[in-house]
Amino acid sequence: MAEKPRQGFWGLWNISFGFFGIQIGFALQNANMSRIFQSLGAELDNLSVLWIAAPLTGLLVQPVVGYLSDKTWLGKLGRRRPYFLAGAILATIALLVMPQSTVLWFAVVMLWILDASINISMEPFRAFVGDMLRKDQHSAGYAVQTAFIGAGAVVGSIFPWVLEQFNVANVSPDGGIPDTVRYAFWFGGIMFLISVLWTVFMTEEYSPEQMAAFDGVASEEESAHTLRALAAKTFTSSFVWIAAGIAVLLTVTKFGLEKEVYLLGALLVGYGIASIAGIILARGGSSNNMLSTIVGDFSGMPELMKRLALVQFFSWSALFIMWINTTPVVAQYIFESPDPQSAGYQEAGNWVGVLFTVYNGVAALVALSLLPWLASKFGKAKTHMICLLCGAAGYASFFLLRDKNLLLISEIGIGIAWASILAMPYAILASSLPQRKLGIYMGLFNIFIVVPQLLVATIMGSIMKAFFPTEPIWTMAFAAAVLVIAALAMLRVDAALQQEDVVNA
Repeated sequence: MAEKPRQGFWGLWNISFGFFGIQIGFALQNANMSRIFQSLGAELDNLSVLWIAAPLTGLLVQPVVGYLSDKTWLGKLGRRRPYFLAGAILATIALLVMPQSTVLWFAVVMLWILDASINISMEPFRAFVGDMLRKDQHSAGYAVQTAFIGAGAVVGSIFPWVLEQFNVANVSPDGGIPDTVRYAFWFGGIMFLISVLWTVFMTEEYSPEQMAAFDGVASEEESAHTLRALAAKTFTSSFVWIAAGIAVLLTVTKFGLEKEVYLLGALLVGYGIASIAGIILARGGSSNNMLSTIVGDFSGMPELMKRLALVQFFSWSALFIMWINTTPVVAQYIFESPDPQSAGYQEAGNWVGVLFTVYNGVAALVALSLLPWLASKFGKAKTHMICLLCGAAGYASFFLLRDKNLLLISEIGIGIAWASILAMPYAILASSLPQRKLGIYMGLFNIFIVVPQLLVATIMGSIMKAFFPTEPIWTMAFAAAVLVIAALAMLRVDAALQQEDVVNA
């Protein structure tokens, strides 16, 4: 097989620079949507359900975009870049329109559009690194990508606070979205588009013929194998998914749980039905259809990917808890201003932007310095475990600290975990997957990013309302606990990697 050319510094830069703008938009969303919702009248215990848009769009969009991008070739525009560009245009429009929201329902709709657009741009970037780099450069490629993610998140998170320093109004006279947030979103939209255009115009993808020469296996052969394996499956697991969904729906009805939990049950039933349809299509000889391919690849994930998926599940549960709840936690416990219409609450919202800036800035530095050193000394799996425990300590410290400046220390631990979450799982995974199916596999892997977010969005509100209705600080306890579980789950990944090393030796 031919070997891909080695990329130099500017090659690595150009491949991932688009993520700088994507992450500006993502950071603005993460740091400000709870603030926007509460400013427009949302109650604290309804925040989780209003955030459902983010994980649900990711769940639906990422596998589809991954599948389609594997099979796309638009000449000079290439395979992944058409999706970068389309998502960037849509996200830019959403970022420009979002801060014009005057009612809650419109802001919720715009979050759906924004998150879907971000996912369209973001999902193929993971596969793009694998497409463009040799296997021995995967760790470097994802580290550079993480650095751009951190840098973009720094800019997006701190921008409202910077605007306030220049006397831009941080409180709206009518109680709506303040100018600091409004101008930050407009700036984010412009930067999103410019950054993605940089990657689109400064890179050139390998053609299908070149990729076949590099990989040595035709994607048609891989797809046929997937469909044959799916056709041989029974409907048992499909019925299990459906039964689990029905059980959730009945539990919600019987115990009067929050209505948003119905969505979880509906998704389980929906996947069971989709898997039945996929198996029927595969048995009927419908070759290379999207539904059967997605269902087949999901059910036939490599063992290492399954073990990493469990780690991702718990890691991203903690992150989503943080994004939803940091603003109300800081406002209530640090600024003593839980009222969303108060100046103190808006000041807390800006300080959360500063906190998010710190953890993202730490992540950018750690990705290029600490992570490579730890990985060389302890291995990728143990490095990830160490970093996740640092993040758990950061979340737990919210219980002890009541000074806004001391919370910056908490963000250092969270930033170390964030850097590793963005780099290590992908570096571990990319070299073990079929290169011609990176898009679909990365899309499926990212399901274990969005599913935990969906669970948090549907269940966390019910838990908090039942046990801690006026004490959002306990959400940080949940975040710390699940990150410890994620770290422990890395022991199984480490065992799998050691077994692979023995086999390869």
